[in-house]
Amino acid sequence: MEETGIPALDVVLMWGGAVTVVAGVIALAWRAVRASVRLAARVDHFMDDWAGEVGRAGVPARPGVMERLATFEDRLTSVEHELYPNDGGSLRDAVDRANARLTRMCPDVDSTDGPGPVPPQSVP
Repeated sequence: MEETGIPALDVVLMWGGAVTVVAGVIALAWRAVRASVRLAARVDHFMDDWAGEVGRAGVPARPGVMERLATFEDRLTSVEHELYPNDGGSLRDAVDRANARLTRMCPDVDSTDGPGPVPPQSVP
């Protein structure tokens, strides 16, 4: 490092450089701590949503993800009877009846090939 020849100015420049370096390190450390705190808060919110929260005064309880999935599975199994033919009241029975009516209305259409050609119509 070169000296300016003025001892008081050299001391001020040395201390100014040291203060600048220390302030830069403190600023970087502050940014790292602030980012870590924000990340920790987001992880905390995620964990609260995952595990759920117990009800407290004025705030209802919130179920966690696993509880919600269990109720979703229960709802799916309660609808499962609609997928299989039964005594005529299921959705599957209604689809089968509609297909049977369609087959009676269009007997020449093969159900495995999809819709057949449209028959020509006479124009009056």
